[in-house]
Amino acid sequence: MRRLPLTLLAAGLLASGIASAATTTIPATAVKTAEQLRDQALHDDTAYQVTASLTTEVGARLAGSEADRRAVDWAVAKFKELGYDKVYTEPVTYPLWVRRSEHAAIVAPFPQPLTLTALGYSPATPKGGLRAEVVRFDSLDALKAADPASVKGKIVYVDYHMERAKDGHGYGMGSAVRVAGPVLAAQKGAAGYLLRSAGTDAHERAPHTGVTGFRDPAKAIPAAALSNPDADQLTRVLAYGKPVTLKLDLDCGITGEYTGANVIGEITGRKHPDQVVAIGGHLDSWDLGTGAIDDGAGVAIAMAAGKLIRELPQRPDRTIRVIAFANEEMGLWGGRAYADKHAKEVAKFQLGTESDFGAGPIWRMSASVKPEARAAIGQIAKVLEPVGVAYDAGKPGGGGSDLSQMHAKGMAALSLTQDGTKYFDWHHTPNDTLDKIDPAELAQNVAVYAAFSYMAAQANGDFGSAPGAFANDGAGE
Repeated sequence: MRRLPLTLLAAGLLASGIASAATTTIPATAVKTAEQLRDQALHDDTAYQVTASLTTEVGARLAGSEADRRAVDWAVAKFKELGYDKVYTEPVTYPLWVRRSEHAAIVAPFPQPLTLTALGYSPATPKGGLRAEVVRFDSLDALKAADPASVKGKIVYVDYHMERAKDGHGYGMGSAVRVAGPVLAAQKGAAGYLLRSAGTDAHERAPHTGVTGFRDPAKAIPAAALSNPDADQLTRVLAYGKPVTLKLDLDCGITGEYTGANVIGEITGRKHPDQVVAIGGHLDSWDLGTGAIDDGAGVAIAMAAGKLIRELPQRPDRTIRVIAFANEEMGLWGGRAYADKHAKEVAKFQLGTESDFGAGPIWRMSASVKPEARAAIGQIAKVLEPVGVAYDAGKPGGGGSDLSQMHAKGMAALSLTQDGTKYFDWHHTPNDTLDKIDPAELAQNVAVYAAFSYMAAQANGDFGSAPGAFANDGAGE
């Protein structure tokens, strides 16, 4: 038989419809329903009411605290109240870190108190507090280059100013100063560590907490974040050129292990119940505020999107799975436990992403999917465009914080980037409270999540999830 050139053979197969089966598309009926979901969500206040419920009835939810236990019970009850037909928990075990008290003061040359907060996994100072000279660095790189002799026995202070940005990219270095800085200072022999808070507020005397990179308590040193005005004050005092002595008194630390839970609600698929569209947020929060923007809003957005899909006259073809993750704040513990448990099922994950960047409007979508699914992503993008979402086809999608772990296993993923211009004014501070959320902007998020989730659930074909499928896409989440 005469062999056709490969290009002609491929063209013939496409014309006959044989090869087109590999191309993922979304039926016109599903697109129309997604548009209706989008428009309905813009006038639905479920997400705001859910966020209000969580932040009022539970409040701050530090991982492992009594409030964390109540949050798990709250999430189970809320899923059931919203009509999810399958609700369950999966255990997550992690170190139990507690905060009891925190104080600091400049002892010399100008005695005065400072406002600060201990960082996650920081140990306590010695009884009676730690008194030592302060040595300042203006960046993490400067600390890396420092002679250990210059910091040994001192309190290292990294005075890095975080940049404000719509996409929050300034947090990359800000969080590095908080996570890696204390570990580096400890390795160089420092007695303690301070940083200018990883935040963009300039005038609030409200420090930003967050986790450090300490994993071995025996190698950890006391670490805390100064509010930005207090960091300004310490910097001014240091500018006099005199030795500055500071007293740091932290009562905190790891007290053992704790087993919490990921809480999961499902709208079971009609045709393919074992195939899932995964969305969610993290249930825990830091203890300074009430965890409204980080991440009560994310949990509420996903819950509300699932509820709207459940209320359709007919169930979606695939399962909508909403996950309220445990202990994201101190090391993605819930996300990592979930990915470890479900790694062998990754090919059954149709598409996923998590909301964990506040409650500002979503303005950009990117995706990590197989090439044959790009057309379907384009269909999703067209539905989302009227609510202000632009599709960046050249940027990968990482799946958000916790679901980045499933993406690393091979789950096809989106990134739905919210406007984070103000997010780091309130992030990890006492000011993370419900009043920071605009109900209309929150509803826009629900519109995006409901529309994309439904379209993914109804797609003819998959988005490319497979073990190791996106190992090199550079999502960086």
